[in-house]
Amino acid sequence: MTQIRDAITNIPAPMRGVICMVLGALVLTVNDGMAKYLTESYPVGQVMALRGVSIVALLAAFYLATGRTAALRVNRWSHQLSRASLMTCSTICFVTGLSLLPIADAIAISFAGPLLTVALAIPFLGERVGWRRWAAILVGFAGVLVMVQPTGDAFRIAALAPLGAAFFGACRDVVTRRISGTESSSAILMISTTFVTLAGFLSWPLGWAPIQVEHLWIFAISGIFVGGAQYLMIEGFRLGEVALIAPFKYTTLIWAVIIGAVFWGDVPGTGVWIGAVLVVAGGLYLLRSEGKK
Repeated sequence: MTQIRDAITNIPAPMRGVICMVLGALVLTVNDGMAKYLTESYPVGQVMALRGVSIVALLAAFYLATGRTAALRVNRWSHQLSRASLMTCSTICFVTGLSLLPIADAIAISFAGPLLTVALAIPFLGERVGWRRWAAILVGFAGVLVMVQPTGDAFRIAALAPLGAAFFGACRDVVTRRISGTESSSAILMISTTFVTLAGFLSWPLGWAPIQVEHLWIFAISGIFVGGAQYLMIEGFRLGEVALIAPFKYTTLIWAVIIGAVFWGDVPGTGVWIGAVLVVAGGLYLLRSEGKK
């Protein structure tokens, strides 16, 4: 165990950040499949609320049992609440976009987020983004468009919803990077999750479905997965610059393709393969440039 810990510690922080983002994208993709299954039986707000309760309960139990409650200490509430509000707005906008647009269009538009994140990192974080990084990011985004192949519906006014999700998500990621120096990843995860959970409970007057006992374990596991994914992504932005870490969110689509092929036998078409190659190429180029630095 000590050798493994030492090996991980010897990896440069930016590379560990990339690994965290890629793993976070994998876990989040698996969770999305579980969330999609739950939304077939329950309203979106109910899923957000019950999944959030499981995350908060598990986090609280873990830190109380291990005596590490100090990790949940909040140093600057204004920063924490800002991130939590942005995360809630992003979630609501994305779910609304899914209800108004074909899923491929909503995903394609929302994946403008990494581009916006990098653009915002320049004035708000003072990061320098050279043309090579911009080129790699644009290649990755082009790969996303090739993979999901948005339709003409993507250009309707309804597209403002997933675009809003991309904008709020980009702002959230920039805030995450900014506050990571004073706030722990555990505290950031706890506060933001609590905020999203409360937002889900606000949908209760609109009508919730009776909870089926056999679904309780799915809610619990989904909570563990989404909590783990968010923690990994928060750590990613803590360890590396936004311009390096954000584009690796595109690997979500690659994980989705792999999972679909393995568990459902969905054979990717030519467009998916071409898009995946572009996404991987953009990521490898970023890693190569970071390695040289």
